Amino acid sequence: MEQGTIDYLINTVGSDFVITNPEQKLSYMYDEIEHNVRPKVNMDSIVVKPLNSKEISEIVKYAGENKIPIVVHGGGTGLCGGASPIKESIVISMERMNKIVEIDEKNMMAVVEAGVTLAQLIEELEKHSGICFPVHPGDEGAQMGGMVATNAGGARAVKHGIMRNHIKGIEVVLPNGEILNLGGKLLKDNTGYNLLQLIMGSEGTLAIITKITFRLYPEDKFTASIVLAFENISDASNAVLEIMKNGVAPLAVEYQDRYLNVKSAEILGLHWPLDKGMADLLIILSEKSEEALYASCQIINNVCKKYNASKAVFAGTKKEQAEMLAIRSGSYEVIKENIAYSFDMAVPAGYMPDFLNDLWKLVDSYGTKSYITAHLADGNVHNDIYMVDGKNPEYLEELKMKMYKLCFKYGGTLTGEHGIGKLRIRDLTFQKSKAEIELMKSIKRVFDPNNILNPGTVLEM
Repeated sequence: MEQGTIDYLINTVGSDFVITNPEQKLSYMYDEIEHNVRPKVNMDSIVVKPLNSKEISEIVKYAGENKIPIVVHGGGTGLCGGASPIKESIVISMERMNKIVEIDEKNMMAVVEAGVTLAQLIEELEKHSGICFPVHPGDEGAQMGGMVATNAGGARAVKHGIMRNHIKGIEVVLPNGEILNLGGKLLKDNTGYNLLQLIMGSEGTLAIITKITFRLYPEDKFTASIVLAFENISDASNAVLEIMKNGVAPLAVEYQDRYLNVKSAEILGLHWPLDKGMADLLIILSEKSEEALYASCQIINNVCKKYNASKAVFAGTKKEQAEMLAIRSGSYEVIKENIAYSFDMAVPAGYMPDFLNDLWKLVDSYGTKSYITAHLADGNVHNDIYMVDGKNPEYLEELKMKMYKLCFKYGGTLTGEHGIGKLRIRDLTFQKSKAEIELMKSIKRVFDPNNILNPGTVLEM
């Protein structure tokens, strides 16, 4: 980076908050994407840590005038390379913008700066009796601004929806440096085009999110987790569909291959309690009364017996529930070093049994493995193509395309929650028509005519 830019940034935010040392910069160059597929970054990029929207505005104005790309780095928990600077860039870390501005219990709203982590928010809400924020993408190091920018989902989406269902207002800095406030604490606002919804999920390519206003909810008092073993994934997924039809709305329904559960438990020094069958479900319940919790458990028990569940373990204490969820969440560590390509496909939930069976058959036809973790009740599947002897298999692209075509056959999408980022930028053309992509490019050009915000992400401009 040129010395003039470095000097400007130091004058704007202070010398303590500009990082030029390569070793210190490294942790800001990547998200959690697998090493084998992560994009090549430009280490000439510089990291800057502004304190407020005004400082970001000044940085963005300077970058626009000098045609310098900007990449925003949040908690670094993404899984598609969206936070990596592939061109020489100013990397804006949001870590200092971490103030919880307001917990408004009267309106059941919260206002936070973009750098507030999910863990920080949860800790703050514990001080306020009976209220919560339901979205939980899995890693509590995720920052709220990044969760909005990527429209985060996670296991709880089946009951509570995804990030865009709860966000009512955002403050953003546009690529010309102008600060806008979109929305607010209103539950209804039908004034003009909805720019708020457009920016959510745009992965840092249209504006920089600096502040968020979102809804809070009454906290359910009674929780439980049930892990169940089935003979096959068809029985497990059909059981889930019938549970939902019977009026049960679980907080989460997670399928995971037995191998992943067992190995994840070993790494954590825990024990996976299921030893029969081959397909495991983790069902998490959250209810407002003990009677409602018991009724849901009864329905689940009856349905799962019908679909040949061979074993069930009930986790009632918070410690037991936390352990079961930790095993589920830790599975990525089991395989991430051997992944040639990872997927985040989603299909309508009712098609999950057929889609998963066809996916198994496709993988078997190549004599390879694809470990599956799935949010069964919302149709989101995480699977992979495995490396062979430490190398990408020669059939990688062919099998990837066949997996996508299978997903599209069932009316699916190539990404349910992780986003396009830089990993899937070319894959986007497999799903979207030329007309759709051109409209997206037109929107990008209106917001960011100089293409300085996160270039090479979502769209090839």
